[in-house]
Amino acid sequence: MSEQSKENQLVFFFGGGDAEGGADLAHLLGGKGSNLAEMSSIGVPVPPGFTISTEVCRQYYENDREYPEGLHATVQEYLGRVEELMGKKFGDPEDPLLFSIRSGAPVSMPGMMDTVLNVGLNDETVQGLIKQSDDPRFSYDSYRRLVQMYGDVVKGIDGDKYEELIDKKKEEVGADRDTDLTADDWKDLVGQFKDLYKEETGETFPDDPEEQLWGGITAVFGSWNNERAVKWREINDLPHDVGTAVNVQTMVYGNMGADCATGVAFTRDPANGAKEAIGEYLPNAQGEDVVSGVRTPRPLNSYEREKSGKDLPTLEEEMPAAYEELTEVFDLLEEHYQEMQDIEFTVQNKTLYILQTRTGKRTAPAMVKIAHDLAEEGIITRKKALDRVEPKRLDQMLHPMIDPEAKEENEAIATGLGASPGAAVGQIVFESDEAEEWVEEGKDVLLVRHETSPDDIGGMNVAEGILTSRGGGTSHAAVVARGMGKPCVAGCGALNIDYDKKQVEVHGEVYEEGDWFTIDGASGEVFAGQLGMTEAKLTGEFEELMSWADQYRELGVRTNADTPKDAELAREFGAEGIGLTRTEHMFFEEERIDNVRQMILAAPDVQDLRLQKEALEDELETAQESQIEEIEEQLEKVEGELEETLPQYQQALDALLPEQRSDFEGIFEAMDGLPVTVRLLDPPLHEFLPEEEEDQKRLADRFDISLGEVQQLLRNLEEFNPMLGHRGCRMGISYPEVYEMQTRAIMEASVNVASKGVDVQPEIMIPLVGIPRELEILRERVDAVCQEVLREADQVVDYKIGTMLELPRACVRAAEIAEHAEFFSFGTNDLTQTTFGISRDDAGKFLEHYQHEGIIDKDPFAALDQNGVGELLRMGVERGRQTRKALKVGICGEHGGEPSSVKFCDEAGLDYVSCSPYRVPIARLAAAQSAIDVQEDLTSY
Repeated sequence: MSEQSKENQLVFFFGGGDAEGGADLAHLLGGKGSNLAEMSSIGVPVPPGFTISTEVCRQYYENDREYPEGLHATVQEYLGRVEELMGKKFGDPEDPLLFSIRSGAPVSMPGMMDTVLNVGLNDETVQGLIKQSDDPRFSYDSYRRLVQMYGDVVKGIDGDKYEELIDKKKEEVGADRDTDLTADDWKDLVGQFKDLYKEETGETFPDDPEEQLWGGITAVFGSWNNERAVKWREINDLPHDVGTAVNVQTMVYGNMGADCATGVAFTRDPANGAKEAIGEYLPNAQGEDVVSGVRTPRPLNSYEREKSGKDLPTLEEEMPAAYEELTEVFDLLEEHYQEMQDIEFTVQNKTLYILQTRTGKRTAPAMVKIAHDLAEEGIITRKKALDRVEPKRLDQMLHPMIDPEAKEENEAIATGLGASPGAAVGQIVFESDEAEEWVEEGKDVLLVRHETSPDDIGGMNVAEGILTSRGGGTSHAAVVARGMGKPCVAGCGALNIDYDKKQVEVHGEVYEEGDWFTIDGASGEVFAGQLGMTEAKLTGEFEELMSWADQYRELGVRTNADTPKDAELAREFGAEGIGLTRTEHMFFEEERIDNVRQMILAAPDVQDLRLQKEALEDELETAQESQIEEIEEQLEKVEGELEETLPQYQQALDALLPEQRSDFEGIFEAMDGLPVTVRLLDPPLHEFLPEEEEDQKRLADRFDISLGEVQQLLRNLEEFNPMLGHRGCRMGISYPEVYEMQTRAIMEASVNVASKGVDVQPEIMIPLVGIPRELEILRERVDAVCQEVLREADQVVDYKIGTMLELPRACVRAAEIAEHAEFFSFGTNDLTQTTFGISRDDAGKFLEHYQHEGIIDKDPFAALDQNGVGELLRMGVERGRQTRKALKVGICGEHGGEPSSVKFCDEAGLDYVSCSPYRVPIARLAAAQSAIDVQEDLTSY
């Protein structure tokens, strides 16, 4: 069949060592369907079946939930192919062929959509299953599962109502567990479940296997747009229009007796990346029993047993032949996919079946180690290893863990399974919706549950970490937390959670909602209270992987750092300099804010008197002789008042000078041999004044003025739109002494550290330039101070003067601005605001809705708007370099650490990006991936 024909095909067969399609058709078959086809093609024992494509899903929604013409007949044809291969008939009362119906989107959405099992059972076919299995209990258990799942998934009946009936039956017969119920008990429950179905829907449960089949198919397609699936796609920035495939697959059973089992496994440890198979299984059980957390699963092998601390029999011991075959499949699949795999398997009467394989979810540390190790093992190239690592997820490895000393001083109140590494501290909450509400109020929370379900996705997303009393390393909580990069401790059996009372009891101690817990997702330990954290460091495989990235990338990576500590941390993470030091952050420190405020108290008077002086000087030039004496008297008076006011103003600046100088010395020393870009004062002055009246009173007392004078000053400085007001270079023009003081501090610090042998490379950046003349004036002033300091010290220090492009006009006039600048740095935060005309502080009220409506793809403050802001950036680069070919260009907004934005900057010809210290490795990797993409594009010609 031609490739074009396959694109138009709606149903695809797999099984018996053959398949229509494979990984190349994942967009049609979905991840699950394409992998089933691939596995069947390479000889993996897969139960046969067929996949209804994602194109059907798209047409289903486009055509008001009507299926394409001819689909029913095609499905009937493929049903016949499966029947022929299996030697069984769908609906046969003697030996029935039964099916599972599962979703399978092109991208992994674990647990977000629906599944129906045991399709084809009814009062007649269940007798055939009993005959074939010789196990009435298993058969009626399977039957009740169909009725239960069908009612829940297809008709929306509350699943808890079925569980309540099971609990009543166990109480009635004195059974402790589901496995203690007999065949007659399950048979009776089938009847009760059908009664519940009719009570809830007004309909009789469908006995016709065909009706069950189409009911299940339709429900799975419908689950593409259920609430949790939509939220998962929104959280993970996935498209809403690709649809899901539906996989109809022959049922195999892990619950037909003692020689049966079902389980899940990873070919490598998804928590730490070790080359050790790991997983869980249950004897005589079905798949959902393993992942639901209802029963405690057994370890797959001795590695998992030792790690989990569960002294239970392993599959390796109980079914050695099946385990050996399983490990062979592990090797086969890793070799084929060149990637760690997440596998679902069933053993039916000692025969192994692989139900599914997919690329395994993993923690960030495991992601790095597995990519590194696969390259070192020669399975993939180093370039491919770098491509395998998701830059954003590196963030998980770069944040604090529990301080070892704090751990020694505090005893864990409980220990579960470390299901997703990292540490988290938060106030405990027990419901997902409450977690979302608390976070909206600015609180840090830990979500504490018996086990999580897909309906908890919202709370899991906002929580600092997740703690469950049930489940294991492959439970919903563990898998989703790893994917989200959230710390998670699962299966912590010491937790006795009472949802009604909103409390948890641990070894006799009761903790209420709102109490603080600390969890360690690596060790599984749970602590009461808030424990201290330690900084992360790059070591081992991480550092080697980063060194590979540095070999390929061309784009430089700097950091945004305002303190020596931040500078040192960023350098450890591989920063090649500082792209932005914000001097205003230094002004807010308690011991110096008074000096800043003293300067501000005098600044408006100084500005007013200067304006009066300039006006009188202009007037004097054109005055008639009779007016000259009067104007000169006025001018003398103004100059006298200015002379009286300047000392207070200058005194504050003089006090700030040594403090700023000291700040810069520490940063320059930390960045020895690397460039440091210092932005001169940017925000408007009112931001440094207190907002609360109590603080305003203290300020008035401090400077012996009235509260009214302070409040009048605030009113005078108040602006309708401060972002577009008297700030940046505009303030530097109005108050030249501020920029002169800062420049002197920068250069004196440079001279001081240079005299100690430090290789200092200062770059002075003037913010918010939109008019070339602004930069021309300020550059002259800044340059004059630099030269003066160097003459006084009789030293030579190379320095650069440049500007920050944050306004569309600056990008348009970049050629003229470049006449006065040795470097450009794009301030993409403000450039985004001024391009869109959107306040970043207010955008949250509607941007999410804009994304949902498809007006924008991403939040432009999170990822660079390449078509708008990006075009201005390109214009600024091109026009600036027309004037100055060697113009150095970078960006210093937080876009500098966002992978897609980094790639754009690389393509646009920037020299570097700059971002917060913790995002430096992310930018390094993203830059390498961009360079690799370019190299591969070139070699493809």
